[in-house]
Amino acid sequence: MTSTEAASSELRDLLLSRIRDVADYPQPGVMFKDITPLLADPVAFNALVDALAGLCTRHAATKIVGLEARGFILAAPAAARARLGFVPVRKAGKLPGPTLAQGYALEYGTAEIEVHADAFGPGDRVIVIDDVLATGGTAEAALDLVGRTGASVVGVAVLLELEALGGRERLAPVLKDVPLDALVVV
Repeated sequence: MTSTEAASSELRDLLLSRIRDVADYPQPGVMFKDITPLLADPVAFNALVDALAGLCTRHAATKIVGLEARGFILAAPAAARARLGFVPVRKAGKLPGPTLAQGYALEYGTAEIEVHADAFGPGDRVIVIDDVLATGGTAEAALDLVGRTGASVVGVAVLLELEALGGRERLAPVLKDVPLDALVVV
């Protein structure tokens, strides 16, 4: 696994200035990173989308996976900007038709995600995008799902990495030489 912070200091400062901390959400002891102020700022949001689209182009992706729910908000416009296909990875029971499912542990519970069984074709090169890398459970489950389809993961990109929660270390054995790009690391 390669890469760490993938943004210039100017972009990092802009993005970080638009992320708000919300204490004890969704449960006591969790410091939630609220990106809605960033999304509402057209300069910051477009800079974020440009940065993510650039990563997708640099890694020669053919499709972009967005992780429910905030990953959708970031991945879909990045896919459009990079002129690539977008594949949603959703919570269990939200996709029609045949799906592949993967369970995983959250920092405050468990969950299951799904992808359409036919979402990827032979030779697809996939970059997985999410808003925050915390413990790495969601990303690890998504990587497993993509791998089960036969597509290749060529990168993981996140807006924000919470370094103290160890997600990068958890993903290292799975990613090996695949880059993990965090625009902001705190």
